[in-house]
Amino acid sequence: MTSIVDKNFGEKSVGEPAVTAVDAPELRVFVMALFFIFGGITSLNDVIIPKLKELFSLDHMQAMLVQSAFFAAYFVISLPGAALVRRLGYMRGATVGLLTMMAGCLLFIPVSANATFGLFLVALFILASGVTVVQVVANPLISLLGPKETAHSRLTFAQAFNSLGTTVFPYFGAILILGPLAHMSASQLSGAALDAYRASETQAVAWAYSGLAIALALVAGAVWLHRDRLKGESHDQSTISAGFGLLKQPRFAFGAAAIFLYVGAEVAIGSLIVLYLEQPHVLALGDQAAGKLIPIYWGGALVGRFIGSAALRLASPGKALVFCALGAVTLILVSANSTGAMAGFSLLAIGLMNSIMFPTIFSLASEGLGARAAEGSGIICMAIVGGAVIPPLTGRLADLSGSLSISLALPALCYAIIAGFGFYARRPVEAAKESPGKTLEIMA
Repeated sequence: MTSIVDKNFGEKSVGEPAVTAVDAPELRVFVMALFFIFGGITSLNDVIIPKLKELFSLDHMQAMLVQSAFFAAYFVISLPGAALVRRLGYMRGATVGLLTMMAGCLLFIPVSANATFGLFLVALFILASGVTVVQVVANPLISLLGPKETAHSRLTFAQAFNSLGTTVFPYFGAILILGPLAHMSASQLSGAALDAYRASETQAVAWAYSGLAIALALVAGAVWLHRDRLKGESHDQSTISAGFGLLKQPRFAFGAAAIFLYVGAEVAIGSLIVLYLEQPHVLALGDQAAGKLIPIYWGGALVGRFIGSAALRLASPGKALVFCALGAVTLILVSANSTGAMAGFSLLAIGLMNSIMFPTIFSLASEGLGARAAEGSGIICMAIVGGAVIPPLTGRLADLSGSLSISLALPALCYAIIAGFGFYARRPVEAAKESPGKTLEIMA
């Protein structure tokens, strides 16, 4: 048993809970795995959207309801999830989240038998509820597992594993979900043939998520076996509603808004990739071929986060955020005003600009929260509901204008405001004074 006491806990600056920062490589491996899993599952929505749009003859806004159902869970579950983590602790909270994700995946089996769009949305909401709890655990925990001076860098490095998941999952998802019967279209069928086509296509979705359920069960078991590795956890036990008091802090409130806009913009662009690349004036690709290019978008974030984890040890996080946000605006303008490969690949390159945004916004907004770290993480995770709001609005703009290029103006506006937050938060703040240092034990 190793016991480490932080005598200067009041000086923490990146939103840690009231426990001592420790060096625990084996726990970091678990947290990296969590980032990989929930990142990959989230990105599968980009593959499902074009398929459900075609199967159920949806317009752009209706198709984006897939993201609304998924990301609405962040708004509904984040604060209760934070309360759960405060009560159970990090490792047990992560186990509950993983099992909820598994339940959501298994729901795709009965849902596929009915082939009803609304039921798919319900299953996605439950799946996302588990993802929300896991994310409430992962963000502050990775900040804790190491020196406070490198928390920005460490969270960015962990987010790289999130990006690894978002890069790998869509490629195989495109093969499993968009591949079968890809030469057919629901618009060409009717009656029994249409019912059979929908049943077959939704069955492919069910099999993909059933495989994920098995993997989630294994990871949940591994985390549960390590449920007692952390001793001495101490979280602020204020009521859930008290968390909104953090929004009175301008820096935190602006950061939460930036998370809302960032997730909304990132998800909106990812959701449109297949439909955008299919356009005759862009790359004129089929569903599966376009789906296989989604990893370029998320892979850009992966590469950028590995680079960013090193660069943020030297560069100002706020200034780096400004640079990346303005870079995203520039790439959107290039894509919307060009054709062919330039239009397609400049859109995909936005992923590189996205790379450091979430972890940097999170850590900048959370500076000085101390013992209220889990609570602050819950509020910020609540702001991820931007992924439920911005994509359907972007889809509505596309429906009204008749142009996916014009609809990109909304994500561009989001990135411009994020650049404003980076400039506002470019200077570090003094941490709030907290209670005397706590002891965290790492069980051998």
